This record gives sequence, structure tokens and C-alpha cells, in this order.
Amino acid sequence: MIANRIQHVQAPVIPIVGRWTSEHPGTISLGQGVVHYAPPSEVFQAVSEAAGQDHGLDRYGPVVGNERLIDLIQQKLIAENGIDPEADQSSVVCSAGSNMGFLNAILAIADIGDEIILLSPYYFNHHMAIEIAGCRAVVVATDDQNQPDLDAIGDAITPRTKAIVTVSPNNPTGAVYSQSDLAEINLMCAARGLYHLSDEAYEYFLHDGVRHYSPGSAVGASEHTISLYSLSKSYGMAGWRIGYSVVPNHLVEGIRKIQDTNLICPPIVCQVAAAAALEVGSDWCRERIAGLTAVRDATLGSLSELGDRCRFAVPRGAFYVLFQLQTDQSDMTLVESLIRRFSVAVLPGSAFGESKGCSLRLSYGALDPQSVREGVGRLRDGLAKLLT
Repeated sequence: MIANRIQHVQAPVIPIVGRWTSEHPGTISLGQGVVHYAPPSEVFQAVSEAAGQDHGLDRYGPVVGNERLIDLIQQKLIAENGIDPEADQSSVVCSAGSNMGFLNAILAIADIGDEIILLSPYYFNHHMAIEIAGCRAVVVATDDQNQPDLDAIGDAITPRTKAIVTVSPNNPTGAVYSQSDLAEINLMCAARGLYHLSDEAYEYFLHDGVRHYSPGSAVGASEHTISLYSLSKSYGMAGWRIGYSVVPNHLVEGIRKIQDTNLICPPIVCQVAAAAALEVGSDWCRERIAGLTAVRDATLGSLSELGDRCRFAVPRGAFYVLFQLQTDQSDMTLVESLIRRFSVAVLPGSAFGESKGCSLRLSYGALDPQSVREGVGRLRDGLAKLLT
């Protein structure tokens, strides 16, 4: 019989929506959070060259990643995030995606029954990881602009709290938290003996001139901050499964035990690919991301045509819009109806812990701009009929 703690973990919603989508050919998916562009050509060239030479692609490697990749990551962290792991008594750990980095961190810092604070709406895999680890997710609502409520976060801390999680730029809302709020949360963690888990997978996906801030860059933050990054989004490498984290040195031994058991080491071929991507550099990413702002604006314009039946806070980052609908229908009912009747797929807000009425999450990064516009048009027209 399946373990009780696993039974209580929510079922992943993307496979459910994916099955409905596959049953209706021609459906445009605005569901899964991926980008529409492929990785740099240098990634494939590097992998091809490595496969034709004796680069040890078929061997085990160091548990936390190869030296070349870690060196490149450290250079990036210093230049772009203001984090110098060696100077800050912290270490880089490469993993099979940022999700693994998050689970590694939870297993390393928390015992069964401990509490982890998530801000709602939350990234559902974070909630799932916390429960899989036998811990309890304490969900704290954000305000009507999807920004942190610092007083509510402070009130949620108990003797069993181990960490506060922030995701900025945010999945699922597209919100970008201010530097002052992130710094205050980080200081709160330091004062209360907690860890700050800062998920920064969407660090390059920014709109309207806002800037990204890494809480781990603050003086004294390295002792209690775990910073999580990914190549999946910005470099179009979701299937390569490479992410990395910056962790305090006192956690490295524990994380090595966890990762050695679950993974042994990040796949060598994927590390070769990641190193090639990082050598191309983030300007390559930003050139491709720049066009998403116009797609976002067109998306918001279409949703605005629904008037008072659709409300949203303008997203300043990532490539998502979470919008609330004026209806008594459940979000899953609407998702299924949109697929079966109007050939467009989105995700239900309830999967992200959104409990204020009916809400849906739209991803406008997964397709080329023309396909997104077509999909959003179907969504708008479908909702106009379903909400009457």
C-alpha cells in the first residue's frame, strides 16, 4: 500500500491537462511553463564533439558537478547575482534541474513534521516536495498584487518553522518581488534562525524595466540563504535537466549524501551541454526574452476584453498570467471545457494553492508569438461564452 504521506501529495496537474490536450488534436497549449526557442547551437556542437572523443560521458562524475561547470557557474554568480560562493563560505551544487535542488535543500534542513512557509499562489512542485519529505507546508497569502505580506509571514512562524520560500520572478503569477521585501524576508530568516530558499529560475525574464535581486548577495546572507537557479527556462533546456544551487557550506555534507543516493551525479552529457550554454552567455537569453514583453501586452489586452469578468495583476516577470474569473464554476471544469470545446489549454489556479474563487494560469512563453496570440484569442472567446 502506498505510504500515507504520498497519498496526501497533490497529483501533478500537467499530465492530466496533457492527456485532455492529446485527446483533442489541434489544441493550443498555454499550460506548461517552457520557452518556444531551442538552446544555443553551441550546446549541440559541444555534445557532439564530446561524444566523438574520450570525455567520459559514460562514466560517473563528482556528486555535486564537474569542476569546469562549477567554475563557469561561479563566474556567472559573481558577475550577475553579486554572489561569490568561495568568499561567502558557500558552495555550488549542480543537480538534475532546480526541482531536485529544492528537494535536496528540504531534506537537508528539515525533519519530519517541520514547517516550511510558502507564499500563495505557490509553485506546486515546491508544495509537493515539502509533503514528500514528511514536512508541512504553511501557506501564507500574498496581497492583491501578488506581493509578499511581511506581517503575515512573520505571524506564520512557529517553533517548527525551518524556512521561508520565495519565488521571484514568480511562477505562477509573474510577480517580481521588490528588493526591499526580499531583503526584509532574508533578515527575518536571519533573526529567527531560519533558512531563506530563494528560487530564481526566471531571473532573466523581466518586463517594464524592473531588475532582478538575489537575496543571497546581501552581506551576511550566505549562512542562511539557499539560492536556486535553472538553465531550463532561460536557455531553453528544460529536457536537459540541469540546475544549480548555492548552499551554505555547513549543509554541503548532508546534501552530498542526499544527491549521491538519488542521483549519484548530474548526468555528464547534460553538464557538457550546460557548460556550453553558459559560455554563450546570458545576453543570448535576453535577446530572445525581449520579445516576450510585446506578447505579454497582447495577452493582457485580449484578457481585458472580458471586462469585469476577468481580473489580474500585471505581471512584471516570468511568462505567466494568473487571472481570476467571475464565475461559480470550478477551475478544473473550465480547463476541461476550454480544451474540449475551444481547443486551448491552460492550468487551474487551484493547483498553485489559489483558493480565492476561480482562477487560471496562462503561459505565454511556450509558443511563437503568432501561436500565442491565436491561443489567447481562443481562450478569450471561449471564456466569453463559458462565463455567460
